[in-house]
Amino acid sequence: MPNIYSGRFTADTDEPFVVFLIGMRINQAWALHKWLPTAMAMEPMLSSLYQNPESGYLGGEAILYRGGIGLIQYWRTTEDLEHFARSPQEAHRKAWQQFNKAVRKNSSVGIWHETYQVAAATSHVPVGKRGESARERLSRA
Repeated sequence: MPNIYSGRFTADTDEPFVVFLIGMRINQAWALHKWLPTAMAMEPMLSSLYQNPESGYLGGEAILYRGGIGLIQYWRTTEDLEHFARSPQEAHRKAWQQFNKAVRKNSSVGIWHETYQVAAATSHVPVGKRGESARERLSRA
């Protein structure tokens, strides 16, 4: 469970980083044989990322939403994220190929994702040190 900090805080960073949202949408709950392998494929990928800090993966957390599960991931750069996604040596490429083969002509499960480059969360400092308003803090980033 993450630490809880009393007070108002903001990120202490001048470097941009990447927020990557990815999720699995379960369209047919009874098609367990289609969506369960998709869900199970995430664990080996995350294990690989946590074991290799040089990958550029900074961390993340799981989310549940109506109709599926997802992850919020933080990456050092878009290049690091793309390398992980496209490299034949990484677990993602094989999992993506297996997913496409398993559900090519089937709509029981879907994958969605979105990538954002931001200057936000590394360490944190009291809000006043970077500006009282969000506008002030963003203009400094």
